[in-house]
Amino acid sequence: MQSIHLKTTVGADGVLRVQLPPEYQNRELEAIVILELLPKGELDPPPQASGWQPGFFKEVVGAWVGEPLVRDD
Repeated sequence: MQSIHLKTTVGADGVLRVQLPPEYQNRELEAIVILELLPKGELDPPPQASGWQPGFFKEVVGAWVGEPLVRDD
């Protein structure tokens, strides 16, 4: 099981949109949603033109827990 933590806004249509990494494409999964109302203005800034989700790099930097990575010359 993997958890993804994000802060987002529910659209005027009442739909919560969650963009998942490519490895989840065309896969079945079970999702658990826990909602917590945030004070207004507490969201990260919107995604930049790069398309990365807000806070993505803050969450993944240093998260590797496998064998040490080696970069060849």
